[in-house]
Amino acid sequence: MKSKKLAFLALWICIAFNFAQAQQPGTKIYGRILDHATNKLEFATVALYNSKDSTLLKTSFSEADGSFSFNGINYGKYQLRISSMGYSVYRSQLIDLSASNSEVNLNNIKLIGTETNLNEVNVSGKKAFVEQKIDRMVVNVDALISNAGTTALDVLSKSPGVNVDQNGAISLKGKSGVNIFIDDKPTYLSGSDLESYLRSLPSSSLEQIELMTNPPAKYDAAGNAGVINIKTKKNKVAGFNGGINLSINQGQLTRSNNSANFNYRKNKINVFGNLSYNLNNSFTDLDLNRTYKNADNSPKYFFNQNSYFRRHGNTFNAKAGVDFYQNEKTTWGFVFTGMSRVSEQVNNNTSNLLNAVKQPDSIIKAINTDNINYKNAAFNLNYRHKFGKEAGDITFDADYLTYKNQTDQHYFNYSYFPNMQLKSEDLLTGDLPSNIDIYTAKTDYTKPINKFWKLEAGLKTSYTKTNNGANYLYTANNKTVVDYDKTNQFVYKENINAAYINMSMDGKKLSLQAGLRFETTVSDGHQLGNFVKPDSAFKRTYNGFFPTVYLSYKLDTAANNQVGLNYGRRIDRPYYQDLNPFYSPLDKFTYYVGNPFLRPAFTQSVELSHTFKSKVTTTLGYSWIKDDVSETIEIINGTYYSRPANIGKGTVKNISVNADLNLSKWLSTHIYMEFASIVSKTDFYTGYLVTRGSYFRTNPNLQFKISPTWNAEANFRYQTKFSSVQFLIGEVHEFGAAVQKKLSPKSTLKLSASDVFCNRVFVGVINNLAATEANWTNRQDSRSFILSYSYRFGKAFSTPAKHESSGADAEKNRVKN
Repeated sequence: MKSKKLAFLALWICIAFNFAQAQQPGTKIYGRILDHATNKLEFATVALYNSKDSTLLKTSFSEADGSFSFNGINYGKYQLRISSMGYSVYRSQLIDLSASNSEVNLNNIKLIGTETNLNEVNVSGKKAFVEQKIDRMVVNVDALISNAGTTALDVLSKSPGVNVDQNGAISLKGKSGVNIFIDDKPTYLSGSDLESYLRSLPSSSLEQIELMTNPPAKYDAAGNAGVINIKTKKNKVAGFNGGINLSINQGQLTRSNNSANFNYRKNKINVFGNLSYNLNNSFTDLDLNRTYKNADNSPKYFFNQNSYFRRHGNTFNAKAGVDFYQNEKTTWGFVFTGMSRVSEQVNNNTSNLLNAVKQPDSIIKAINTDNINYKNAAFNLNYRHKFGKEAGDITFDADYLTYKNQTDQHYFNYSYFPNMQLKSEDLLTGDLPSNIDIYTAKTDYTKPINKFWKLEAGLKTSYTKTNNGANYLYTANNKTVVDYDKTNQFVYKENINAAYINMSMDGKKLSLQAGLRFETTVSDGHQLGNFVKPDSAFKRTYNGFFPTVYLSYKLDTAANNQVGLNYGRRIDRPYYQDLNPFYSPLDKFTYYVGNPFLRPAFTQSVELSHTFKSKVTTTLGYSWIKDDVSETIEIINGTYYSRPANIGKGTVKNISVNADLNLSKWLSTHIYMEFASIVSKTDFYTGYLVTRGSYFRTNPNLQFKISPTWNAEANFRYQTKFSSVQFLIGEVHEFGAAVQKKLSPKSTLKLSASDVFCNRVFVGVINNLAATEANWTNRQDSRSFILSYSYRFGKAFSTPAKHESSGADAEKNRVKN
């Protein structure tokens, strides 16, 4: 079955490729561009417009000899607009193409120079922090000064509707299971790996954040909360250009985020790249308190633990690619992305066991060290062909991604009597290799049907293989043995095939988009076992249809009032490692355990919105979830076991308000407010359980324009306490501020402070534990001062947009450490 689908995909690619090469040449508009001194002008932007409705049809650039041309144009009436930095915009007379006038030679076009001194130009235009579109909300990263010098994870935490908890887990409008993409490519990461990656990605390399609670059918159906697409900055200028961004982050510990990017375009070749380096120094000071009870609910004994996690690591990220513009219609591209992270985490852990009257019974001190060597490489080969305005365009992508993680653990445990006399000591060492290989191929076809309607369709196939090993040795009384309870190997394979079709219409008042995606999944897992544990295996096959619908209607001709409605169905497949039935120790009393019996979760969501003057958007949302997956805590003989489980059914209701307001010439504000109610129903360890929780979250931001070169910002975040299945999370609030100075048109200096009053402390309670009560307090290095400097260099001529998507659209998010 798999081979037939791959053969069908290959056949479609061949047919489309041959069709692309067989296109007939049409009419032609050409000429040559000169400057005021009649020198040939290279890299001038040439735009072709339809004279009837002034819509942009094509763009091109003048060659080294100043020449340009547009080929294969339909008969009609057009206008050329030519622009180049330092010159006034040239607008041609009406150009009429017909059967009797199929080629138009505009000869030499001389541009008139301006007398503007570019060094004195101050750009007064300012992007809104948030833009609302029919199928997504777009966040402009550079609109907030306080984003400078931070990380992608920090930027996400400030985005409307996004919540980043104390462990770096990301949720969107009250729902977990968010798929994180980078430039329309999935990260294939989750858990601590995703957190580490986003912490290593400098905010200076980010352009926009796209928040999609109901992504279009073109996107993979994975992720019950939707998709967050992080778009990195692309150089859109010709010649050689780029920029550098440097920052230092000083809290109790010192951190740094630095990046450099470049772009070089000459004739038909475009080369681009981005390099970044992250120095991470952080800590977590975690207090855990557990009370174990007798059958009559009286205290049996107490357990108090302090864990101080100290992390140090260096991360290098690299992205490089080349685009070859074969002609006006055909582009080939290759992109390489890589990451290397070497880090160490040391957990100094002290556990106090107290009897029923809180007298010390024993003390355990532990020094747990994790040395992590993590590498990722991704290769993308892409092809794009534009058949023409009437025939549409087609893209192909082939991707290979590989992840290699080697973790070495050394867990020393020392047990003491109450008088601190040594009782016993032991050592647990772990060798944990993990390899993941992902292969994907996809094709997308887009065709305008008429002035209003557009058709999109596509196919995708992916194959994933994971191989996780765990080799543990236990040493006590000078004797070392294999720990067979924890030693194991797990191999997992998965094949997903998908097809979609999408129709969209953009009218004067009504905009409509509707799509349908079909996905079929075949997976099998094999736990190889060991000397004392038998092999086990499973195999699953499941299919699903995933519809999406979007409506947007302007209630008045000025579009002051606009209403929107969207609906979508999605699937949340288990993370690869969550299916792994390993027992992974966090410390002597807490273990993480995978669950090979996890089922995919399915979510349906509907949203109704109203937008006033493109400034204030109010949204009502409702979601219902089947087989929802969440972390669960179970106690067996006093030991905590954390494992993912299908907790049952859930509903999420929310209302949110997002506003961008200009209060005066010098003061503007962005305010986001959200209220959500969450209900979960499940057969839990302690019996049938119904939990209800609600929260209110707000994130106001004030921006001050002090002078043409000075700007400032103040921000505040607040979230009430809320309950979710087993966990009651306490309220969180923090205050931050920032100031920016434009040193020149190309350089900027920014200073920001986060959590100025050290209020970001996470507290919580673990509910529904058998004969046990538990709570925690989590403190981190949250107050910091960030100094950042950015410098840009190069020419300023627009270039054609590069191919930014790949076939790997869902699998990255399911890699979990």
